[in-house]
Amino acid sequence: MSDVIIVNGNPDQKSPDELAARIGYNFKDKSLLERALTHSSYANERQINKVEDYERIEFLGDAVLELVSSDYLFKTRTDLSEGELTKLRASMVCEQALAFCARDLEIGSFLRLGKGEDLTGGRTRDSIIADVMEAIIGAIYLDSGFEDAKRFIYTFILNDLDEKALFYDAKTILQETLQKNGSAPRYELIREEGPEHSKIFYVEVYDGDKKLAEGSGHNKKGAQQQAAYAALLSLKNKN
Repeated sequence: MSDVIIVNGNPDQKSPDELAARIGYNFKDKSLLERALTHSSYANERQINKVEDYERIEFLGDAVLELVSSDYLFKTRTDLSEGELTKLRASMVCEQALAFCARDLEIGSFLRLGKGEDLTGGRTRDSIIADVMEAIIGAIYLDSGFEDAKRFIYTFILNDLDEKALFYDAKTILQETLQKNGSAPRYELIREEGPEHSKIFYVEVYDGDKKLAEGSGHNKKGAQQQAAYAALLSLKNKN
């Protein structure tokens, strides 16, 4: 891991050049990547400089992602109906799935956030980092076209889909797994830590009285998802 570069006085924010190197794409127009990493809270604080945020470019990236993922599923899942393809595509590119991909790239450490948003956990918020993944797709598309945007999507979003599906469908899969033995998962909130604006919730998941795993997250649902995922991995390793 490289050293953190202080950007705009924020020691938690890394240089966009480092992200470009990480994804293996050299932007001809570096301002596109900077825009993709800029939250509206940062832009609003600097209205005098007319800083643009990622919202419009995210709109474009969302459209490119939908086309690429649709094309991928149409060609690789010939066994599925239109309705099944639509459902699978929705789960592959939902907010939680994109946030999972964003964390692999440590997207949060590259964001330009307003002070308030930064202090309230914006760098780890699923809704923000998922949007930024789509904005990066839009930035690459604007910089060099469809093929490079498609390459990014294949490399960082459509890779290792079985493992990702296990994560973002973890609660459903765990429930179906335990139901085969006539039981169901039970989640217990064991504690909360941190200030009101940035709490961490800790959850344990049980099969009857047997503890399977635990997880944590910035909300109860996310903590349950992490616990279910950990339980599935544990059960998988035992089989």
